[in-house]
Amino acid sequence: MSRESDDVTARIRERLNALRARMRREAILDEAVSRMAVRENIRPEEAVRHLSRLAGLSGMELLDLAATIEPAPPPPTRPPVPGWVFAVLQALHVSAAYLVPVTDDDDRPVDFVIAAVNEQVRDVTGRGAIELTGERLLQACPGVVKSGLLEAYFRVLLEGRPVKLDPVEYVEVRDRQLWPASLTVRAVPLHEGVLASWRALDEDERLISRWDRAQREAELGWAEWTLATGRTYWTAQLYGIFGRDPADGPMPLEELPGAVADADMALVDELMSTLLVHGEAADAEFRIRQRYGVRQVRTVSEPVLDDTGTPVLVRMLVQDITRGRRRERALSAAHAQAITQRRRAEEEQRVAHRLQDAIQPGRRGALDLPGVRVAMRYLPAEDVVRLGGDWFKARRLPDDRVLVAIGDAMGHGLAAVGLMAQMRFGLAGLAYTKADAAQLATWLNDLIYHNSETVTATGTAVIGHFDPGSRLLTWTSAGHLPPLLVRDGMAALLEPPPGLMLGALESVAYELTTTQLHAGDMLFLYTDGVVERRDKDLDAGLKALLEAADDCPRDDPEEAIACVLDRIGLDTHDDVCLLALRIR
Repeated sequence: MSRESDDVTARIRERLNALRARMRREAILDEAVSRMAVRENIRPEEAVRHLSRLAGLSGMELLDLAATIEPAPPPPTRPPVPGWVFAVLQALHVSAAYLVPVTDDDDRPVDFVIAAVNEQVRDVTGRGAIELTGERLLQACPGVVKSGLLEAYFRVLLEGRPVKLDPVEYVEVRDRQLWPASLTVRAVPLHEGVLASWRALDEDERLISRWDRAQREAELGWAEWTLATGRTYWTAQLYGIFGRDPADGPMPLEELPGAVADADMALVDELMSTLLVHGEAADAEFRIRQRYGVRQVRTVSEPVLDDTGTPVLVRMLVQDITRGRRRERALSAAHAQAITQRRRAEEEQRVAHRLQDAIQPGRRGALDLPGVRVAMRYLPAEDVVRLGGDWFKARRLPDDRVLVAIGDAMGHGLAAVGLMAQMRFGLAGLAYTKADAAQLATWLNDLIYHNSETVTATGTAVIGHFDPGSRLLTWTSAGHLPPLLVRDGMAALLEPPPGLMLGALESVAYELTTTQLHAGDMLFLYTDGVVERRDKDLDAGLKALLEAADDCPRDDPEEAIACVLDRIGLDTHDDVCLLALRIR
């Protein structure tokens, strides 16, 4: 093997190990969530929030806390099961279980007890009747959560209608390991519960299912025409390609030209001549007319010959390449615009900065608010590729409190600017609900979490309310750097309450903390561009900021900011955002 091959192999191995580590982490969390849900008699989504709160209160990492959650003991008694239910179970030839709902104090179903099973029952890990009977479904089979089966069973119970799921990509979690399987699942309401049955697809069925899926994704169809009898076979995907109603049956070979665009008729004539006259395989590309418009197709065809060389059968593989051809045309147009794009690249820097200005005006200057004078400095990265998502907010609220916040949307580029806009404008609207800072952080977390469609979007923030009457700052932190307080010539970092970064998990609860401020205090809020340097660790950057804040003037926040930035030195490979609050 070559050196290059060894390097690629090592990278693949490293990536596989990282994926396996992530899967193990997910297994631990999934199992802990199910165990917590059973222990507290709550639903899994509530168990996630409960675990997050416990992690915040204990100061433990979520994964470390999850590893400590032990299984709950089985229910002391089993719900009664009518004899005829056992008869129904035994009549089924696949794995089946009778599930009796478990409700919370509000009579809301939160789980099921596996009250009875048939002799054929096996879960995806191989456990049978002895291990499953009498167990809570969530704890015995945590995979029902992510696969959607638990919610499906709830619907069957509450709506009284059966469901059929085929196939279900199911991943069981057991002993912190993952057990994947493809299942067909049926569930019907029965007596006071749900009758669920399932069957794991064997390898042939899985291959067929994957092939059908591959045909749909690749937009492939298959046809076979028996020439002597006219018997024709089409796969389901081919009906979609030709826009033909399956009720009309497959199209006879001689009718194929009727679906072809007139301009491409010669191509089809040549194709049929090659197949039927010369008895040779051929491929062709032409356009067809169907009820949804014109489609571009590529065909690979072959005749099957008898002993005399006469074609007796024609097979054809058809692929809809309309989207591919459209992409090629789009690429060609993009290539033609390359020169224009290079010219526009010079404008992109200015456009990006103007966008930041529109979203976050007032990057310099001081603002007089009740009980406090606020100065701010916002310096975007010089390189547009490094354009970040730093933001701040300082505003008087109708009740005379002052909203003060600073945050950082993770990542760089216009995506980070877009997330920054969500965070800043979202907080601006939520602030008028009169909710405390912890609730604002929770709502902001939900906003980011549910607006992230394809990739995980996260950010950090410090959010607080300053009461000018009491000079009390009530604040919370969502994974952000701690504020810096200068009092009587001494600078110190405030201890933030524990809080996860925004958007990492759904429905996170945050804690409030209060800091009594005094007249003459100077409070600094900042983003990581202030303290992070390429050649230094974060602790060194924080130490430099503390020393600068110690030495700089404390009467005017605008002068203090200018002094601090001058002392620590600017490295504009990243955004720099700094707020100074002078308490009156």
